[in-house]
Amino acid sequence: MSKQYLALIISSLLVPNFVFANEQDKEIETIQVVEKRLPYRGNVSINDLPQSVSVVSSDLLNDIGVKDFQNAVGLVSAISRQNNFGGLWESFAIRGFAGDENLPSAYLINGFSAGRGYSGLRDTSNIQSIEVLKGPGSALYGRSEPGGTVNIITKKPQFEQSGYIALTAGEFAQRRVEADYTNGLTDSVAFRINGAYEKANSYRDTISSEKLALTPSFTFKVSDSTQVNYELEHVDQEIPFDRGIPVLPGLELPIERFLGEPSDGPIKVEATGHQFEVSHQLNNTWMFNAGLGYRTSSLTGLSSDTELSPGRQLLYIDGKTLNRQRRYRDYDATDLSARLEISGDFQLFELNHNLLIGADIYDYELDFEQQRYRVAWGKGDPTYSINIFNPVYGQAKPAMSPTIHNLEAQQAWGIYLQDQIDVTDALQILVGARFDKFEQTVTNQLKQTASEQSQTEFNPRAGVVYRVNKQLNWYSSYSEGFRPNAGADFEGNTFEPEKSKSLETGIKFITANDIVRLNAALFQAEKSNILTVDPVNEGFSAALGKAQSKGVELDLAWDISNQTELSVSYAYTKAETANDMVNLDWGVQLPAGSQLINIPEHSANVILRHNRALAGYPVDFGAHVQYVGTRLGETINPDYTLPAYTLVNLFFNVELTQDLGLQLKLDNAFDERYYANSYSHMWTMPGQPSKYSATLKYQF
Repeated sequence: MSKQYLALIISSLLVPNFVFANEQDKEIETIQVVEKRLPYRGNVSINDLPQSVSVVSSDLLNDIGVKDFQNAVGLVSAISRQNNFGGLWESFAIRGFAGDENLPSAYLINGFSAGRGYSGLRDTSNIQSIEVLKGPGSALYGRSEPGGTVNIITKKPQFEQSGYIALTAGEFAQRRVEADYTNGLTDSVAFRINGAYEKANSYRDTISSEKLALTPSFTFKVSDSTQVNYELEHVDQEIPFDRGIPVLPGLELPIERFLGEPSDGPIKVEATGHQFEVSHQLNNTWMFNAGLGYRTSSLTGLSSDTELSPGRQLLYIDGKTLNRQRRYRDYDATDLSARLEISGDFQLFELNHNLLIGADIYDYELDFEQQRYRVAWGKGDPTYSINIFNPVYGQAKPAMSPTIHNLEAQQAWGIYLQDQIDVTDALQILVGARFDKFEQTVTNQLKQTASEQSQTEFNPRAGVVYRVNKQLNWYSSYSEGFRPNAGADFEGNTFEPEKSKSLETGIKFITANDIVRLNAALFQAEKSNILTVDPVNEGFSAALGKAQSKGVELDLAWDISNQTELSVSYAYTKAETANDMVNLDWGVQLPAGSQLINIPEHSANVILRHNRALAGYPVDFGAHVQYVGTRLGETINPDYTLPAYTLVNLFFNVELTQDLGLQLKLDNAFDERYYANSYSHMWTMPGQPSKYSATLKYQF
């Protein structure tokens, strides 16, 4: 089936059946969750929190065919894609702030950190939902970005048998098998195992990837009030390092052109994580939770990368010869963390208090080793180069020498408290605070030198929620936060931690019958001691100074009828430097108001779904439209911008039998040419062209 024919089928079905709700249609069945306690949440519901919260469910991901974490969080307003280190890790910004570009983005799995270390590209096979809590979470979570905190909630064992197996085949030789099975072993023990294996080529020449994600878990009901959960996660991935293509005036290379070296082989990523949690219901209102997490991860392999330094790059002279660096990377990380907390409510001075008290601790170690070859300064050395118009691979490999070998150790502990007080039936006030102690040692193994720092931080939080009526809540909040900056600069000096302040106000509106759900927020945040890439010493970070972000978010979900659903998210984000800076090494002045890299001012997602019977078969089909505005493509070059783009993704699900379903999917249906992200004008990643896939899923 051609892409054009599939697009025609879906669009012809969708357009004629767009109907508005009548009174009968509005009687839509809904399920209400009375109480849900998660780490760092306590007993306060999402709608009562004085902050914007977005939830992406596994049902939505399955229905529209999203199978990777990066595209899943891309459905949330004010989240923008960042440079993903040659395709090796997750990287995103929330409300304009992304953290250190030389490290994966921070996120949590069931309240445990998964952003420290190297866990590759996360699969969605074990995700139950993704919560994005906007605004700084340092007053609870600690060490977080002011833009927000992402927490993945994984699928948990059930005591009744259920499961599925799904087979996917698609363009670029995509082959994927995904499975999930859960059942009770006894009346008090249940298990679950899920995961996926995928192997595929790419729209990029010579590139192929392979990944395995496997997650077994167990639940033990010790008693009616005590439960123990254990989850093991293992990830193996092999992905060639790919920095994209150079983008220069008058030069437009094919998006499939690979300028690395296929004989380098893939970069290998391996991660194994353990999570152990205990929850105990102390009485009707108070609960105790404790958890222990341990994760090991590694990233190793060779790559041939475009040389960034103008003094070493022949492309600027003859317009066709691209000089390359050759690198070997060996990164190994271990992360041990623990958490305990008590939450519940009580009466004091005739006021109801929803109290959360907790403490956490972590010990993180990173062995960071890198070797490199690069051509001599002076532009005339073609020793390790390639013709960008007619690449010939298989050149002799130049010898490399060590450039970085750092051992980094971080130890930190924190205590936190939060109280959300029901002042009246309509008014709630939240107050919270967190104290952290952070220690860091970076040892340069090549120079036999060490840098140390020790920091203590106190971060307050305050908010108010006012229930205007049963449908409308207004909220406002203020928070302070911090995030340790990992690693050291080229001279071996550690960085001061990022510090942030954030203001937010907004509304949460739900109609009486839940047909329309609207969230709107205004936000403003600033942070200091932020890092950016060091273009002079690639692989290192450099301090940029202060930055600020402000904007607007709108999230709308509308059940137009029993058959038609519409969701719209939009964000205006203005993220820029807050101080003038002149860097003597770069010879570049960055005035206050300079745009932050890879952050669009305007972005939006629209998902329209419709279900009906077709030839006697239930079908669910629709479109996902994503708009991303223009973005800065290089920190030190304000003239290099990535153009805006609009992607249209189509999906079609049909229930062949009660147990068997088929999904057809067409991504980038109109074959839009675009750039997904950039590190510099020499390392810019073109986006994926049009791609079709089909998934057959058997459920039991």
